[in-house]
Amino acid sequence: MIYSAEVKNMCHVGQGVHHGAAPIPEEAKWVKAKEIKDISGYTHGVGWCAPQQGACKLSLNVKNGVIQEALVETIGCSGMTHSAAMAAEILPGLTILEALNTDLVCDAINTAMRELFLQIVYGRSQSAFSEDGLQIGAGLEDLGKGTRSMIGTMYGTLEKGPRYLEMTDGYVTELALDENDEVIGYKFVNFGKMMDFIKAGDDAGEALKKASGSYGRCADAVRFIDPRKE
Repeated sequence: MIYSAEVKNMCHVGQGVHHGAAPIPEEAKWVKAKEIKDISGYTHGVGWCAPQQGACKLSLNVKNGVIQEALVETIGCSGMTHSAAMAAEILPGLTILEALNTDLVCDAINTAMRELFLQIVYGRSQSAFSEDGLQIGAGLEDLGKGTRSMIGTMYGTLEKGPRYLEMTDGYVTELALDENDEVIGYKFVNFGKMMDFIKAGDDAGEALKKASGSYGRCADAVRFIDPRKE
C-alpha cells in the first residue's frame, strides 16, 4: 500500500462509529450482506439496448450468491433471441458478480443484469419475505400454462383506430365492434394450449377450437373484424 506524504504526516484518529452492513430482507431472513455468497433471492430485471430497438426481462433465482435458474425473455429485435439462448447457457452456475461482469452478448440482456443486480443486493427481491425463497422452477411458473411469454402487441393510427394483435390471453383473431365501431371485446387463440392439445393427439382443427376463447362483450357485437387484414 502506498501512502502520500500528507497522509503519512497525519496523526491517527480512531474510527469508532460503525455498525456493519445494514440488514436486507432475504427469503424471510434479515441478512447483513458482506460477500456475494450472502445474497439469495428470486427477482427480475428489465433492460434495453443502446439504440433502444429491443428489450429484455431477465429473471434469476439466486441461492447463496450462485445463479441456479435463469429465464430470459426478449422482444423487439430478431438477433436478441439468439443472444438469449446463449445467456441461458452462460448464466446458471455463475455468481451474480460474475454474471454482472460477463458479456451476455446483447446490450439489453446486459442492462437487465445490471438492474437485477441492483435490486437483489439491496434486498428488493420478489422472494424477500418468502421463507426459504422460491423453489428452482419458479421461472417456469412466471410463464404460466403453455410455457410462453406473456406478450401484448397493439397497433393504432389516427386514421383507422386501434388494432389488438396479441394479448396475455393469446393471439387475437377477431375484434368485436359495437354500433359505433368501438372495440368491446376480442376473440383469441392460446398457441401454448393449442400446441399442447396437438402434442396430446388432437388434430389441428380440434386443437384450435379447444384453445380458442373470447374476452369482453363479444355477444353484444354488431360485427367482427380481423385486426390484421381489415
